[in-house]
Amino acid sequence: MKTVRIIPRLDIKGPNLVKGIHLEGLRVLGKPEDFAQYYYENGADELIYQDVVASLYERNSLKDIISATAKNIFIPLTVGGGIRTQEDIKEILRAGADKVSINTAAVKNPTFIQQASRRFGSSTIVVAIEAIRQPDGKYFIFTDNGREYTGIDAIEWAAQVESLGAGELSVTSVDNEGTGKGLDLELVKRISDSVSIPVIAHGGIGSAKHMAEANVKCSVDAFAVSSILHYDFIKQALHNRAYETEGNIDFLLSGRTKGNIETIGIPDLKNYLNREGISCRV
Repeated sequence: MKTVRIIPRLDIKGPNLVKGIHLEGLRVLGKPEDFAQYYYENGADELIYQDVVASLYERNSLKDIISATAKNIFIPLTVGGGIRTQEDIKEILRAGADKVSINTAAVKNPTFIQQASRRFGSSTIVVAIEAIRQPDGKYFIFTDNGREYTGIDAIEWAAQVESLGAGELSVTSVDNEGTGKGLDLELVKRISDSVSIPVIAHGGIGSAKHMAEANVKCSVDAFAVSSILHYDFIKQALHNRAYETEGNIDFLLSGRTKGNIETIGIPDLKNYLNREGISCRV
């Protein structure tokens, strides 16, 4: 039985941790370093940092954040957003990241994947797939944080990037992301069945139950999780009166998130999954 990784995903805009719905309508939640440290101390297996506006503005601004994070957190860090060249990858890795996540640059030039995997090792290269379901049931990939249509079939693209040397895939359902309605199990299953490299499932997780259901129906290696962990952290911080002025959290205090999102901390999440027969490192 393989061990499933729990990976908090931190979407970054400027200096702030943000969270949106369908990768849009971003709300500032607070300082990413506070969330990262909390997740590390509570048993996260890895962390994903994603600069959600980097490709739009053709730059990546995470190097300083990663350098500061790597000094205090000793689990693998994956960094994505605005990575366009081999030198970008080199700088991100030198700053302290263990892996890079690429999407837009890979779509524009698929040989970029091959060149990067040969230079830095395939285990370093994660290809992010942001997919939207079409009326005919097909899934097409989008770039620029789900903004730009490509017309490329997501399942065919997954197989192609594996052949080019990608070591891992991060699969996001743009339709479900931030909604708490659950993962798009058809998308995740079709991609995981088409490749032999590890698949990280992301987009729509609103409860621990959604992850247990996905593990039964799909062969995934990890879950990238945002809302259920972020909102739990904020609630804990508010309880300790340590986070009253951080971020736009009126929506959280109003209770409007409770319909689809059940907050939970990493220890309780892992204990639940282990009870459901899903191996997690505790």
